[in-house]
Amino acid sequence: MTGRSEPPNGPPENPEGGEDEYRSLVFDESFIRSARMQEFSAQERMGEHARAVRALPEPAAPAGHGSRAAIVLVVLIALAFTTAVYVGFRTPYPQPVTRRAEPLRTTVVPLAPRGAVPAGSPERLYGAAPLSGFRTGAEGINFPSVRRTQNFSDSQITTALAIVKDYLVESSLNPDVLIGQVRRPVEQLLDPDQRGQFERSMSNPADDGLHAATGWLVRFDPAQVELADPRVRVQGTLSYAEDGAGTLEVVSDHTFTYALRPAEDPRKEDGASLFTVRRELNFRFDREDLRLHRLELRTAHVQAGPQSCSAGAAGTLRPLLAGERADDRGPAATDPYAPGRPAAALCGTLAPPAAATPSGAPPQAPHSLREFRPHP
Repeated sequence: MTGRSEPPNGPPENPEGGEDEYRSLVFDESFIRSARMQEFSAQERMGEHARAVRALPEPAAPAGHGSRAAIVLVVLIALAFTTAVYVGFRTPYPQPVTRRAEPLRTTVVPLAPRGAVPAGSPERLYGAAPLSGFRTGAEGINFPSVRRTQNFSDSQITTALAIVKDYLVESSLNPDVLIGQVRRPVEQLLDPDQRGQFERSMSNPADDGLHAATGWLVRFDPAQVELADPRVRVQGTLSYAEDGAGTLEVVSDHTFTYALRPAEDPRKEDGASLFTVRRELNFRFDREDLRLHRLELRTAHVQAGPQSCSAGAAGTLRPLLAGERADDRGPAATDPYAPGRPAAALCGTLAPPAAATPSGAPPQAPHSLREFRPHP
């Protein structure tokens, strides 16, 4: 038989003109040169878990690229800082006013009666006009109608009035403060700048217009008197006005009437007498005071009686009790040639008292503050 036949050992693996099955795996020279893998040296492969190949370093960045990026970063930081400063200066919110509280200026005027101090029970004395219309305790300290000002809202004004009321209650109605046992409830309401003056007034009172303890609060000597009735009668007013763009001024004008009796004879029911204190106080607030619930007491004008003109009421008030009369001495003498701050030698005359009324008779008016004039 003639024709094509297969070789004895089969067809060749790569017949001539046939397709090499591994031709696709052969890399040309350009591919090899562009490869980014390089075999580690023998010394590098000696390390444990060393890779067989390593990556070639990245091509170097063009010259000047890093410096341009640094300049752009610095410019952006400068713009951000400038914007922050500008926004800080242009903030629409009001900035707090930084100021120091001024020292308190005080005037304490004793009021001397013209005759003997009337006696009676607290109920009968309080039932006489005009005290019959007074309220008891904190109920007599009422707020006015509140309307916002140019720079203070309704709530801020209400807060200021509430702080003033707290101060009046603690300094005029707190029984522990009245008998001189504590003073912290009053001090903690004051601006820190005034607390040093307050402490000096309590520890070393003086009638110099700056350090009268009775300018800050109402205080009696517990060795001499005590409260015959803790229910103090109160009447007065509160008012407010804006004092500049950053401060609010509040003025209180209240009359406090106390029923007192001698400390050594507390069992005598009809041995009480009345003692009246009129306090005209001027307060000032800024927004920081409102936030921290504190106040600045600027001026205090106090009239208190019945007392003798020579009582010297800078440290404690010294009431004349039932049946007592004022002495004949006038105000303390003031020497204009003496060095130092002059004493405030002032005294007033209390209106004539009403005679004690017998049981069952209509009550008559007790001592009144309506008449006040300098003592001769």
